[in-house]
Amino acid sequence: MEHIYEIPIWKKYTLSVEEAAVYFRIGENKLRSLINENKSADYLLWNGSRALIKREKFERFVDGLETI
Repeated sequence: MEHIYEIPIWKKYTLSVEEAAVYFRIGENKLRSLINENKSADYLLWNGSRALIKREKFERFVDGLETI
């Protein structure tokens, strides 16, 4: 029997762009734009050419913004 573990989105260390868009209620295009403008940001983890968003660090980044 195969066990599939689903980790709740609020417990994940990294989020895909799609997951981050749902979690933060920010459009995928806006997130991709932020990634392209800040490729070396500490809230990003690169898996090859795929960007993953470090949830807690991105939360702190967003908390410091007044507009996005």
